[in-house]
Formats: sequence, C-alpha cells, structure tokens
Amino acid sequence: MRFHKYQGTGNDFVMIDDRQRIFPAADNALVRRLCDRRRGIGADGLILLRTLSDYDFEMVYYNSDGYVGSMCGNGGRCTVAFAHRLGVIQDKAHFLAADGPHEASIDANGIVRLRMIDVAGQQDTPDGVFLNTGSPHIVRFLPTSTLAEYNVYAEGRAVRFGDAFRERGGTNVNFVEAPVIDGQPWQVRTYERGVEDETYSCGTGVTAVALAAARRGAVSPVPLRTIGGDLSVSFELHADGTFTNVYLNGPAEFVFEGDIAL
Repeated sequence: MRFHKYQGTGNDFVMIDDRQRIFPAADNALVRRLCDRRRGIGADGLILLRTLSDYDFEMVYYNSDGYVGSMCGNGGRCTVAFAHRLGVIQDKAHFLAADGPHEASIDANGIVRLRMIDVAGQQDTPDGVFLNTGSPHIVRFLPTSTLAEYNVYAEGRAVRFGDAFRERGGTNVNFVEAPVIDGQPWQVRTYERGVEDETYSCGTGVTAVALAAARRGAVSPVPLRTIGGDLSVSFELHADGTFTNVYLNGPAEFVFEGDIAL
C-alpha cells in the first residue's frame, strides 16, 4: 500500500490516498500498526483522503489508537497540503471533516490557512476553561516559568480520564503560559485524547487556547508556540461571547512516501 507522511509543527500523520475506497477502514488494528513508531510507519494519526460529491475531498481522521477521531486541525492542514500535492486542489479547498465543512487555502510556501468551526462560548470548570473547537478541549493557564517542567502527561491524563468528562468520551487538555511581553507567543503543551500522550502540537488545541486567551486580553491574530513550532489563530469575537471566522494558520510539510505490506 502506498502512503505519504506529513507533519504540521511536529504533529505527524500517515496519509492515504483513498479515492478508490480500497483502504480497510474498519480495521482498527491495522491503523494502530501503521501509526506504531516501532512496528509501523509511526504517526500521531492516520488520515484517509476520499472523494465526496459537492466537496473537493473528504478527510477521515483516525487517532493512533486505531479509532476514528474528532476534528484534527493540524491534520486538516496536512490533508490540504496532501490534496494540493496530488493535484486534487489548486490553492483553495472546500472539504468535509468530522465536525462539518471546512474551507482552506495554501500558499507557495506551504502555509495553510484553515477555517475552523464557529465556537459558541466557553465554560469555566474546576479543571480549566472548556471549549469545543471541533474537538473538546480544556485550557489550563499556568503561572509564568512553570510550563517547561510541568508534568503534562500525568496532569493531562488525570483530566482526560476524570469523572467530569468521562460521559463525554474524555477531553484533550492544554497547558498554557501567557507571554511576558505583549506580542510574544503564548506557550502551549497538549495532552491529546486518542494518542494518550503529549504531542508536539495540536491544531484544535491551540485554537482553543487562542479563544480562551481572548478573555485574558489576547488580540487576533494570536501567536502560539508549541514544542513543534509556531502557529497563529485569527478570529472575530462578538458581544455575546461567540467566535466566528476562526482560522488556524501554519505550515504543513511533506516528509516522505513509500510502500508498506499490509
């Protein structure tokens, strides 16, 4: 089977051109094996690019646990870059993902601008601020100079599997340090549901952070820094607390391609 490997700020994906619908989509064990960093190709997730009427393509996203996941922002950006490489799109895309339709554009430098869903508001919880940006996220703000040494795995796992979110299927958890100087990036580390570990970057996560940070004075576009690199999020904030015209912006890069025996 032919595959392509892509990454967006260190969040990496196995990409499959499944326009002929030949990938065994119900084989969760196969997805896990392909994403395994020791026994497979290795990735945070696997994405199928499929044809779909009325859209340029459909994006079907699997977490590395082998199961279909909710929206993946960095995965969406990488799928746009993949579609561009395949000639499915030129510089603009209209595609369907788990949370509904998306629009995107890609420039000559591989920077993808992806429109995310509108967000109705945010909920304060004992664990942090809760938002759904296509995937559920908790945003927890930390004191200055504590993020680098923070135990993201242990603290994130405790929230992800905690009683408050168990009935919702769990949540992703973002830990954030505000910039000391205005205009500098907000620092973000994320524990991802479905990967069940910290990832180098999470697109829906930094989107949630940017929107939560707006209540703390952040102004669109918000610069954000993850372990894997820099992203930015722009938005319009309305008087009722809703966010519209939310865009995730950042690089999406082809890494390599090859064939693997199934």
